[in-house]
Amino acid sequence: MTLHIPFDNSYARLPPAFYSAQAPSPVRAPHLVAFNQDLARLLGIAEADRKELAQVFSGNLLPEGATPIAQLYSGHQFGQYNPQLGDGRAVLLGETVGRDGQRRDIQLKGAGRTPYSRGGDGRAWLGPVLREYVVSEAMHALGIPTTRALAAVATGEPVYREGAMPGAILTRVAASHLRVGTFQVFAARGDRNSLKRLTDYAISRHFPDAEGPMGLLAAVRDAQARLIAQWMGVGFIHGVMNTDNCAISGETIDYGPCAFMDVFHPDTVFSSIDRMGRYAYSNQPDIAVWNLAQLATALIQQLDDPAGAVEEATEIVHAMPGLIRSAWLSVFGAKIGLPDATPQDVPLIEDLLRRMAENQADFTNTFRALARGDARDQFTDPTAFDGWETGWRARLPDEGQAAAAMDRANPAFIPRNHRVEEMIAAAVQGDYAPFHRLNAVLARPYATQPEQADLMRPPKPDEVVAATFCGT
Repeated sequence: MTLHIPFDNSYARLPPAFYSAQAPSPVRAPHLVAFNQDLARLLGIAEADRKELAQVFSGNLLPEGATPIAQLYSGHQFGQYNPQLGDGRAVLLGETVGRDGQRRDIQLKGAGRTPYSRGGDGRAWLGPVLREYVVSEAMHALGIPTTRALAAVATGEPVYREGAMPGAILTRVAASHLRVGTFQVFAARGDRNSLKRLTDYAISRHFPDAEGPMGLLAAVRDAQARLIAQWMGVGFIHGVMNTDNCAISGETIDYGPCAFMDVFHPDTVFSSIDRMGRYAYSNQPDIAVWNLAQLATALIQQLDDPAGAVEEATEIVHAMPGLIRSAWLSVFGAKIGLPDATPQDVPLIEDLLRRMAENQADFTNTFRALARGDARDQFTDPTAFDGWETGWRARLPDEGQAAAAMDRANPAFIPRNHRVEEMIAAAVQGDYAPFHRLNAVLARPYATQPEQADLMRPPKPDEVVAATFCGT
């Protein structure tokens, strides 16, 4: 075996209460669809041929040093607590410390049944695997903290959902897979020893300057506040902000029914399972606070005087909305050319968003067009933009500098839903060219790429993707 992964598996050295030993289930005929060479180099993974890569990242061949496990966690799903979830179709191969000194997990998603599968088949089909590959790598290129995609492998086996679908496995890389739900499961069980051990581990791995459970809570709050503001700034809707999908590292994790908005509206929902709009675009800041409150509830269970910690935890949680608003102002101020935006600029930003919602303006293209002077073309009634533009230009500093700054804050390219669906449809037929094209273009989202202008186009009426779906 020529492939070498420099594993150093700290999570697997925790007590068995945290996970179940679980090898990936072999697949029939693995075929390597994509391998992220830049990420592999960062992780210190030595080169190998495509056949060997397919064997390793399908789970057929276990690399030396791997200690495959399925992690335990619980969580609130759409507000309802589920006492035991866990990796139902994922196997953590292990961890590496990359060339940048950062520790990261390497996980196979869709690797077969585990003790936490809850009746599922433990597999993934090709569509969601390619969607997560494209969207997570696009998020990385946008500068937003996220899990990343190392490899995608077609399994050569069918997966049964509405019908038979081609199976696939994604290799996901994350700062860790610690979730709010990882803490919740031990708190709910009254397992204070495991909760303390987990807290110490999380602090050591992610926030070494944090002091104790409340220090960890504050650090997670700050990371999540920044993340949510960044999501809002690119029109991203996670779709399933359950506590088991909330990473304490502050990374975006679990790209299920996620989407980027085309036409802007604050109440936009894409997830087919979010029938009440709990995780709509405009609700994401409030849900992040709600999730943090669940983490606070779990963390204080390990303290000798939990009641005495409630006031401190409450203060930490109650500070989060203000932190999100401050980060949101910084993000949107930059988007309209005001790097020094103050709270007095909030009405200006909100007025633009209101006019965009009323006039079917494309979120990404409107902000990108501000630097070029043709944003009014995005509005069904261009005079609606004219009524905002005068006040905006009066507030702008040097317009030349502002235009360059806006191009750095406003992407030209996002993973538009209709293009992702086209890519998946082609891949199911064996054509991976659209997949590779999307990855190449989205790796440079802020660059002007005139030859790729068709990927900036919003969907035509018959191309609109009204709902996105989980891969399970």
